[in-house]
Amino acid sequence: MTTFGTLADPPATLVLLGVRTIDPTDGTDLVRDLAVRDGRIVDPRDVPEGTRRIEGSNLVVAPGFCDLHAHLREPGGEVAETVESGARAAAHGGFTTLCAMPNTEPPLDERARVAAVAGRASAARVRVVASATAGRAGERLTDYAELAADGVVGVSDDGAAIADPRLARGALAYLAELGLPLIEHAEDPRLAAGTLMRAGPTATRLGLAAWPPSAELTMIERDVALAAETGGWVHFTHLSTAGGLDVVRRAKQRGLRVTCDVTPHHLALTDAWVAGHRGFAWEAEGEPDYERAYDGATRVNPPLPSREDALALLAGLADGSIDAIATDHAPHPPERKLVEYSEAAPGMIGLETALSLGLAAVEAGCLGLGRLVEALSSGPAGLIREARGLAVGEVADLVVFDQAARWQLEADALASRSANTPLIGMELPGVVRLTVAGGRVTYEA
Repeated sequence: MTTFGTLADPPATLVLLGVRTIDPTDGTDLVRDLAVRDGRIVDPRDVPEGTRRIEGSNLVVAPGFCDLHAHLREPGGEVAETVESGARAAAHGGFTTLCAMPNTEPPLDERARVAAVAGRASAARVRVVASATAGRAGERLTDYAELAADGVVGVSDDGAAIADPRLARGALAYLAELGLPLIEHAEDPRLAAGTLMRAGPTATRLGLAAWPPSAELTMIERDVALAAETGGWVHFTHLSTAGGLDVVRRAKQRGLRVTCDVTPHHLALTDAWVAGHRGFAWEAEGEPDYERAYDGATRVNPPLPSREDALALLAGLADGSIDAIATDHAPHPPERKLVEYSEAAPGMIGLETALSLGLAAVEAGCLGLGRLVEALSSGPAGLIREARGLAVGEVADLVVFDQAARWQLEADALASRSANTPLIGMELPGVVRLTVAGGRVTYEA
């Protein structure tokens, strides 16, 4: 039986017996008993008689996952998702913190709107990324100091970069004083205008307008130069090209405040999915299945990468060049996806499939389990100054999953209000059994 809890529930007390615990904060990976008493991790000898015990010989325990990039659609898009339904989807996927992006209707560009979203969660903490410009119009900066005082974790006009370089420079200079990042959707609007999928042979065969990797690369190069001049922190979200990754690597080697994340779908899926192929990036390329081609669920922004780019991103995640995995969870109702490809809204859901796609890469030998856990938990949490760890005395913030179990992804298995993902119908590895956020059980299966 599946149950959801809330952050307002009584603190949990339980013991996990013989679980594999992976804690990136201290580098430990060992099998042990892990106990929670009144919401805190304690020595297993310090729980009272009769405490619930869960046999964990086939289970992995990790710090709770943190998503730096989720679209919760509230206000204005509640038919696709709400803060509450998105938080339940997060708990189902092992996430204990969500960072809500500001491209809502109206945008999250002022204090009252930020407070309304941050105060609506039930099954996960919700932190807010505020609009970088008023109305996300790219013309005037929002009041960063005021928004920072309200606890925002960064600013972004996600869905678009700040196109005006002078305004972007001003944003980075302002943010440098506050210690907050400009979270950039790195895309030159002039190069990306009217495009539908990644440039390459598949786009040519399908006759779809092609998005060139230079659209990402040129914006990353610009923002790195601006960060160097201002001392500001730029975070590139949903990185999707090998060229962009190379620029980020070099910026980090120079000691610049440059960080980045990558989505699960840019690691595992490729542009061949638009042509109906359903193999992962690390698998041998198969023949297109044109009966499944032009599926609106495969349209995302930035577009699904070439196989070469996907494998380069996987390597960058494995070696630590990429700081975090972020879902870019982008729910849409069916009427916005079951249309001509050129009319399909870009984006796919990801909170409930992120762990599974990561574990598929682990099974393929492309990624270590410890690195996957770090990229989902302590890595992104550290960027927003949240603690993570499994040490005695910590507030219990953890996920328990069965790495070997399989589940069939169907729409009725999702907690999200939307089911826009091309993974529907596939069998995926890894099942979340328990999520504990802030010492409370928020999901259990």
